[in-house]
Amino acid sequence: MSYYYSTVNGITMNHSEVFLKDGFEKVNVHFERPGKNGFDFLDIELPGNIVFKSFGFSEDDIMDMKEYVRDNDSLIWEFARNGGGMNA
Repeated sequence: MSYYYSTVNGITMNHSEVFLKDGFEKVNVHFERPGKNGFDFLDIELPGNIVFKSFGFSEDDIMDMKEYVRDNDSLIWEFARNGGGMNA
């Protein structure tokens, strides 16, 4: 399941439910925007703010989105545990 979180400057962010990976709780965060060749995207795994897939975003864009995730980390985890922002 993927939950909508926000749209800022034409970039949409959503996140997964909490899931277990290697015995640890994780949340995937996904950013996307329309691009010249389809959609630009960036996937980040929490905890750790680890980029595991990206296409079309500049290094500056990626740094800005990692900062956005870091600044909203506690809300993202709360929403991921409780069924999205409408249910948190």
